[in-house]
Amino acid sequence: MKIHSCPVCGELIAFESLFCGCGAAVAFDPDADLFVPLSAGCANRDKISCNWAVPSDGALCRSCEMTTVIPDTFHGENSALWAESEHAKRWVLANLARWGWFTSSDDGPRPEFHLLSESTTHGSVPVTMGHADGVVTINVAEADEVERSQRRSDLGERLRTMIGHYRHELGHFFFFKRLAPQYGFTERFRMLFGDETTDYGEALERHYRDGPPSDWNQNHVSPYASSHPHEDWAETFAHLLHLTDITDSFAAAGLSNRDVTGSDYDAYEEADSERLITIGAGLGIALNHVNRSIGLQDIYPFVLTPVIREKLAFVHRWMRGNAA
Repeated sequence: MKIHSCPVCGELIAFESLFCGCGAAVAFDPDADLFVPLSAGCANRDKISCNWAVPSDGALCRSCEMTTVIPDTFHGENSALWAESEHAKRWVLANLARWGWFTSSDDGPRPEFHLLSESTTHGSVPVTMGHADGVVTINVAEADEVERSQRRSDLGERLRTMIGHYRHELGHFFFFKRLAPQYGFTERFRMLFGDETTDYGEALERHYRDGPPSDWNQNHVSPYASSHPHEDWAETFAHLLHLTDITDSFAAAGLSNRDVTGSDYDAYEEADSERLITIGAGLGIALNHVNRSIGLQDIYPFVLTPVIREKLAFVHRWMRGNAA
C-alpha cells in the first residue's frame, strides 16, 4: 500500500483517513490512487467511515456498491464490525486496482459481497465464509480481534486476518469468474494444482477428519491448501497478494534493502515473478525478526519451497498479465 498525502497541505495521511490534521476533509479516489479534497462523500461515510470518493453526494462508492447484504446493524456491535470489515475490503480492492482489476476501465464481472454477523436481533446464527457463483460471504464477527485470535488458536492457524479472508475468497472469485474462462488457464492450472473437478465436499470432509498429509508443507503454503486444488489456489492467491503488499508497503515507507532501493519501487509493476516472490519472502523473514524483538507473533510465518514458489509465480503471471 502506498503512503498517501493530504491534497491540501501535503502532510502524510492514512489510507482510512476522513480528515487531515490540517482540518481538510478528504476522500480517496480509487482510480487515481490518491486523496482528493472532499466534494462528494460516499453514502456510508457517516455510517461506517467509508472515505472513498463518489460522483455525487448520496451515492455509494465502488467498494460499498459491491456489498449487497450488510449485517444486522440493529444488533449494537455489528455497526463497528461492519465498518472494520469494509475497511479491510477497501484495502484489498485498492491493491487489486493497482493491476487494473475492478477499476472504471474494467468491464468484467465483479464480486458481490454478503457481510453477515453471527449475532442478530433474532439470536445467534451460523455464518460460513465462502464463495459461490460470484457471491463472497464474509463473517464480520472476525472483525473483532479477540474473536479472530481465538479462532486462529482453535484452528491451529499461523495467520488469520480480515484482509486475508478477503484475499482468499476473492481467489475463488477470480478462478471461476475471471480466469477460468480465459484460454489456456485451466489446463495450466491443473499441471500445478491438480484436478479441481475431484469431489470438493468429500475432500474437505477427509481434510477435517484426517488432517493434512504429513508432507503437506513440501507442496502447499498451508495445511488447508492441501485439502483440494480449489483451496490450494485460493490460499496461494492470498499469499501472492500478501507478498506483493508487504513489498509495496516496505518500499512506500521509504525502507530499503539490497533488492528494494527506495520508495520508487513499485511491486505491482514488477514483471519478474520470481524476483517479487524472493523480495517478499525475504522481507517477511526480516520483519518476523523485528516483531520478535518486542514479543509479537511473526507477520509471515511460512516457508516457500520451490513447488510453492512456482504456484505463486503462476498466480502472479495471470493476475498481472490479464488485468483490464
